[in-house]
Amino acid sequence: MGKFCNLRSSHRCIASSFSGQATAGVLRGQRSRFQLFGDTMNTAARMESSGEPSRIQISQVTADLLTDAGLARWIIPRSSKMFVKGKGEMQTYWVLKSNRSIKPKTGDKEPGMGTLHEEAETEECSETTEEGNNGIEGMNKTERLVAWNVEVLVSLLEQIVGSRDGVVNHIQSLSNAEKETANSGRTVLDEFIPVIPLKRFDTEQLERRKRTTNVDIGRNAKQQLRDYVSTISEMYPDNAFHNFEHASHVTASVKKLLARIVNTDEGNGLVTSIPTDSVNLVDLAGHSYGITSDPLTQFTVVFSALIHDVDHPGVPNAQLVKEKSWWAQIYKKSVAEQKSVDIAWDMLMSDEYAAIRACIYQTEEELRRFRQLVVNTVLATDIADKELQALRKARWEMAFSN
Repeated sequence: MGKFCNLRSSHRCIASSFSGQATAGVLRGQRSRFQLFGDTMNTAARMESSGEPSRIQISQVTADLLTDAGLARWIIPRSSKMFVKGKGEMQTYWVLKSNRSIKPKTGDKEPGMGTLHEEAETEECSETTEEGNNGIEGMNKTERLVAWNVEVLVSLLEQIVGSRDGVVNHIQSLSNAEKETANSGRTVLDEFIPVIPLKRFDTEQLERRKRTTNVDIGRNAKQQLRDYVSTISEMYPDNAFHNFEHASHVTASVKKLLARIVNTDEGNGLVTSIPTDSVNLVDLAGHSYGITSDPLTQFTVVFSALIHDVDHPGVPNAQLVKEKSWWAQIYKKSVAEQKSVDIAWDMLMSDEYAAIRACIYQTEEELRRFRQLVVNTVLATDIADKELQALRKARWEMAFSN
């Protein structure tokens, strides 16, 4: 693939991409450098003349490759063909910008764009306003779902921070451990373990736990979380089922289930025989196998629901294996689930989300427990794999048999 970038003004790059064969080599001399040659590179360079600052233009060949890879949602055709020297008229495409930093002007939608693209790209864009200026009014469906997911995750992060008496320190000392989780050399399925012991809190710890009304994870962490969830939403294809709306529905179901476990009102089946005003976290901890007393587990289950189908191809794992897709050759089984974990985890481990990670964990033990909970929870969504089904049944018998 040939790429050409021309800086016409400070910090404004015009980029073009064309796919094809190229010759590579190192040019010797006073300034030795690696160089690519051939018609592919020449075409990419010539496409630059019809590009625009801060945008990426790609050829039909590159667009076809992205479409074949299931990434058609990343691109949009230009409204008219471009003239490229030596090639004549070419249909080119724009790579969609992230809606993390831009928002389309009303009425600027290009013809033929799908509903998930409406907020992502137009020929002219305006900057997103400051936090709180937009509100729910004017949001499209995806933006409303992003806002709701962020609200849920913020409340759960506040519980985690509250369980540490509000302490959130920098976690640079965990950088090596974080790299190990992302580059362990094992597949996600290799990391699966049948039973995860939940953290135990003593009575004193539970009784003095800081109330979340007194906890604020900070503007930086909240902004990073909005950015992360927004990016996750863009990475969900416009499939009929395995899409961002589906992920949000699963998240809502998990939230409701957790509320049934954790809440201490009369509707909670765990406390029907105990006066409501006398019920506290200490009483419930034993009845819920530690979930009630462990905010990290609660956050992780909801987080896993949100990411469990990221970049899902829209077909079953068995079909991916049958077609010998590139991902199936890497993961062998539970293909979509393992890929979702790897994509979402690698993104979370990037420097731009350090404030989120500092809220989730402060020690290596917490990091590794978080990772294990994500792995097991997302893999549990593969309900078709017979081996995983057998393991789930065995765990159920272990937990609830007489």
